[in-house]
Amino acid sequence: MNKEEIKKFLDSFIPKRERTIVIVDFGNVEKWKNSLHWRIGIRELAALVKHFAHGQRFLRRFYYGADYGPDEKSIILTGWSKYVLRTANFNGFEVLDKRVKYIHSQNNVYGLEKKCDLDVEMTIDLIRERDNYDTIILFSGDGDLVTAIKYLKEEYKKQIIIMSARGHAGREVIDAKKANIIEEILWADDFEYRLNMDRFINR
Repeated sequence: MNKEEIKKFLDSFIPKRERTIVIVDFGNVEKWKNSLHWRIGIRELAALVKHFAHGQRFLRRFYYGADYGPDEKSIILTGWSKYVLRTANFNGFEVLDKRVKYIHSQNNVYGLEKKCDLDVEMTIDLIRERDNYDTIILFSGDGDLVTAIKYLKEEYKKQIIIMSARGHAGREVIDAKKANIIEEILWADDFEYRLNMDRFINR
């Protein structure tokens, strides 16, 4: 999408914003920086999300794997996790977190690998809140939710839009677009100028 197309698309969402649920899989979004070569800040992300879902906070949902370190008994968040959760909450997201697990891995230089899967939580929330929205915007290119959104499309006529970065959309997502399960795939790459604009406006 070029700038004119993005503006037209965002304008078309104005009457839909109170009936749109946004699901931000922040663990997935963070990985986009590897190919975009820029980080999507939480403040800028929140400003962009409000173009899609405005009003009811619980429809702007931010899922995050909270890191308490490798000690399973620790009750102290790492500095970065504390910052992420605090910033997301302050910027109008409904924050849903789950503790990260540390798993032994021979392939990792530190011998440990972090893992946190929130797909079940996202699926349950999408189904539970189905009467409160007509449109889903999923900030993730992960194909694990395709079964859930296919069900919501076929059984409840929900409109599904994916926001991902080029090179990060799974094959299941691409196939779902071809099968008309997903109406549109938006590329974060195209929205960088909009993030910068929203950063300036929201200072």
